[in-house]
Amino acid sequence: MATDLTFSSRRSPVLCLHGCVASSQPLASAVGLDVLKRGGNAADAAVAIAAALAVTEPCSTGLGGDAFCLFYDGNTGEIQGINGSGRSPKALTLDFLEGLGYSAEAPPSVFDALNVTVPGAPACWCDTVQLFGSQKLSMQEILSGAVELAEKGFPVAEVTSHHWAGWVAAMRDSGKDHGGDLLIGGHPPKHGQVFKNPAMAQTIKELGERGKPAFYQGRVAQAIIDVINQNGGVMTLEDLSSHDSEVVSPISTEYKGVRLWELPPNGQGLVALLLLNILKNFPQLKAQGHNSSDYIHIFVEAIRLAQSDAFRYLGDPAHVTIPLESLLAQRYSEERARHINMDRVIERVEPGLLTGSDTVYFCVVDSQGNACSFINSTYMGFGTGLVPKGCGFSLQNRGANFSLQRGHINCVAGGKRPYHTIIPALLTDSLTTSEKPQLLAALGVMGAFMQPQGHIQVMLNMVEFGMNPQEAVDAPRVFVQYEEKTDQWVVNLEEGIDQEVAVELRRRGHNVNWPVKGHKRAQFGRGQIITVGDWWKHSITQASSQSRVLWAGSDPRADGCALGY
Repeated sequence: MATDLTFSSRRSPVLCLHGCVASSQPLASAVGLDVLKRGGNAADAAVAIAAALAVTEPCSTGLGGDAFCLFYDGNTGEIQGINGSGRSPKALTLDFLEGLGYSAEAPPSVFDALNVTVPGAPACWCDTVQLFGSQKLSMQEILSGAVELAEKGFPVAEVTSHHWAGWVAAMRDSGKDHGGDLLIGGHPPKHGQVFKNPAMAQTIKELGERGKPAFYQGRVAQAIIDVINQNGGVMTLEDLSSHDSEVVSPISTEYKGVRLWELPPNGQGLVALLLLNILKNFPQLKAQGHNSSDYIHIFVEAIRLAQSDAFRYLGDPAHVTIPLESLLAQRYSEERARHINMDRVIERVEPGLLTGSDTVYFCVVDSQGNACSFINSTYMGFGTGLVPKGCGFSLQNRGANFSLQRGHINCVAGGKRPYHTIIPALLTDSLTTSEKPQLLAALGVMGAFMQPQGHIQVMLNMVEFGMNPQEAVDAPRVFVQYEEKTDQWVVNLEEGIDQEVAVELRRRGHNVNWPVKGHKRAQFGRGQIITVGDWWKHSITQASSQSRVLWAGSDPRADGCALGY
């Protein structure tokens, strides 16, 4: 245990040799481990977990949401990604929304059917297995664990039951009474109550039998269109049938011998890289002490700078040009870092000038050295809460992330993907002399705009402070939140960070919320991590010669666990 931690780690990291899974739900972790034991690889197991989480945590994820995947090939060292985010209906234009009386100041309710974008998760599951899977198990076999959970039922876990009830209440408070199929007698299931979802079991079965056409055409597709149109949405069957995932090349940056890999826009992985690049200009981070006032001050200011750049430059690359090379240039990060004053908060953060919700995250590493970093989400809880008849899942509200400001890079348009918050990550070494990067970790921290902040905090906990994977996800976190209505940045400090730190940050001009505890700690995200070897104890240059022991940590802010064999 790192001596400067006042927040005791709740459990030891899971250690194993042959394969490991980590997710926010023990039953889903068990489903993924079973796929590995039956001969499947990391990609197969990740999809099995995604489906199991769709069943057990429908208030965070599901078939009606989006998914992203990062895959490390243990044989070649190649890293590839899949962008499984869906696009807006072609008819959803700014002119159309303005014609309905909506504006940037008065957009549709977050639970409105107009915010449903095409669900990309089912296609992403199928494409992950097709492109990266072992080819030893059929899609039916991979999805069988989820089908069984949905048919026979499962006892609802504690944290999940809290969020289930919270999102049902939020929808009802907004005047929406959707999602009756995901309740028991009109009420959200209680902790320990057994919940069955035969309609979702049938939908997953059909996806296993017939692949993508089972979802994007036919019965399920018609049910999706019917419920959207009945509630004022504009999606068509053609919007669904024309959907495809996009295979993408990841983007990365290096920090002290460790390379962080993220997916490119429209996702916000870019924010994590911008943040890390700014922090590279402060070599004294470790000396300042973990979660000290100086450490958090630098971190918060770097987040504000990185996030403001993302709000200005991040959108769908199919619709806008994103200056990735310029944003990730060392010169640019140095210029941004010069704005940080150690004694006082930046009065007003502006984007740099260039010259050129809920979610579930999980990861798998298998015996062949493959790794799959995967994330799946319906955005805000159940998303819109709209449940297509006889399908057993709710439809996402990812379109709520569009801007209705004309000319904005993330302005709503037909067939466009919104600024997306969900991001998986991988770590490799960056000092190897071979062409093959050595895998160090698969990691992620779900939680909307917290995600890039969580990635970097967990990474720095290991690289700078020598924490093991479980300690790294247990340690108290910071969440810097921009509140658009008040045009203010709020620094949320989790229980376990000293009061003196909060006082000093306020003196420097930060708007501090401390301490955040209980179920409100959900805002700090829920992370999972699997590492190859114990490289955080050594020089990164030794990483390639370390053992094949897998170390895993699972976030105490969720119900889950890591499992290995």
